[in-house]
Amino acid sequence: FVLLLLLYVLTVASNLLLTAVICLSRSLHQPMYVLLCSLFVNELYGSTALVPFLLLQILSDLHAVSAPFCFLQIFCVYTYVNVEFCTLAVMAYDRFVAICQPLQYHLRMSLSRTLLLVFVLWLYSFLKCLSTLALSLQLQRCGVAINSLYCHNYLVVKLSCSDTRVNNIYGLLGLVRHLLSQALVLLSYCHIFSVMLKLSGESQRKALQTCTPHLVVFINFSGAAFCGVTYNRLSANIPKTVNILACVSFFLVPPLFNPIIYGIKMKEIR
Repeated sequence: FVLLLLLYVLTVASNLLLTAVICLSRSLHQPMYVLLCSLFVNELYGSTALVPFLLLQILSDLHAVSAPFCFLQIFCVYTYVNVEFCTLAVMAYDRFVAICQPLQYHLRMSLSRTLLLVFVLWLYSFLKCLSTLALSLQLQRCGVAINSLYCHNYLVVKLSCSDTRVNNIYGLLGLVRHLLSQALVLLSYCHIFSVMLKLSGESQRKALQTCTPHLVVFINFSGAAFCGVTYNRLSANIPKTVNILACVSFFLVPPLFNPIIYGIKMKEIR
């Protein structure tokens, strides 16, 4: 309990600090830092969706959750994941334009356009998760036990004794969308690195300095997401300790380390 509480306090403090720095510093009112601010707010949102409830569960003898709160947690968790992947994809596009098409950067990534993009990706994520929730709510549930630290839509659907084909197809489409956003990031960086090889030493160093934090964060979150998906699909065949670590790391490792990575690696924020 103490260890988890300490990690959560550090997560909240680091993300709040960097969000405040970006909001209060006029020199950081630029597209890249607006996207970073969205990322840090989402880290707060995602970790708060799980950790406070988990802290209460650690102190409790009865590890139960009401159905309404379970669905609320599903909504928060799925929104967190969607916003994170969408933000990382837009950040990859931002770096692509800045390095590969610098003369068009202020046209394509103006401050107003970036703010609109942030609004759209949050709205899209909320609507997408509401539709996922609506499909799950109409199912008749015949079970009450979930082998997980938190409520996951896949596990709730497995409790149903209704026809779940629509839910399964919609879930598969959601996975495809996540894979497409990851492919967009990877394609952007393939093109960025091909352009960077042609730059001079100083320009190459500056480009690498702005890209490295984002690439590290992308790999960090994608790895944690992969572990989370694997856990939910194979939970019966994975040791309980590994299951617990996979769950906690998904909601604590990216939110805790992302602001540290950006705070250390980006000179303007530091």
